[in-house]
Amino acid sequence: MKLELSGHTGLMCLLGHPVKHSISPKMHNESFSLLGLDYAYLAFDVKEEQIGEAVAALRLFDAKGFNLTMPHKRAVIPYLDKISKISELTESVNTVVNQDGCLFGTTTDGIGFVDSLKEKDFYIRDKVITILGAGGAAKSIIAQSALDGAKKIYIFKRMNASFEETLSFAKKVEDATSCQLEVCDMADMALLKEAIDVSQLLVNATNVGMEDDKRSLVPKEYLRKDLFVSDIIYHPAMTTLLQDAKDAGATYQNGEFMLLYQGAAAFEIWTGKKMPIDEIKKSCFL
Repeated sequence: MKLELSGHTGLMCLLGHPVKHSISPKMHNESFSLLGLDYAYLAFDVKEEQIGEAVAALRLFDAKGFNLTMPHKRAVIPYLDKISKISELTESVNTVVNQDGCLFGTTTDGIGFVDSLKEKDFYIRDKVITILGAGGAAKSIIAQSALDGAKKIYIFKRMNASFEETLSFAKKVEDATSCQLEVCDMADMALLKEAIDVSQLLVNATNVGMEDDKRSLVPKEYLRKDLFVSDIIYHPAMTTLLQDAKDAGATYQNGEFMLLYQGAAAFEIWTGKKMPIDEIKKSCFL
């Protein structure tokens, strides 16, 4: 079914910087077409200092919902009317729904990540995880993994002004779950190796490796065959970290299916309907 616009077509969109690489418009618009829903999804490149103006415009235009990606997942919160408990915990929002003029924000990043691992029969419960980064997506992954029964999570981040904040976040997650969390200095390579050695899952949740960045935060020799390596970046599809994982014989996955499943969760929040996952997987991801 072809998507046809009308005077009643509801607006949905993505706000981020950059956004040109996003496959979200294709994913959602095809879903609308397949289900016969009168919505259209666009991508808007919005700089960090413009987020307030962008939200005000979407409120004015009575947009039905929108997604946030870097660098807006935290910056958007003051401009919303209400946020979910997991967004309060993670201080991150990637999905907003307009509920009769009330802008309600939540995050589906963690759900999307956990569900994406199931594609390769990997389940979070009782696992030890090493995650690189502590931004919005990372916090959502950490909180959801802890809620889903992860045994321990090592969080590696830079020793900068937000390090103490990450310690407070880890304490909140520990208090709310049975998972143990340890916040570590990204520069401590010996500790990074120790953490990876006892982990079943390694996650890069930083932007290192995105676009033309060929770096990896993990030395190739730290990887091994029985380690699952996930990079939430999906452009490029094969980052240096994932190439190193492939060379080591490890199971690996980029962020495409995380995008699929977090998008599916957002789609259901907006429309009350299930995204046609199988069709979207074939047309957008395979």
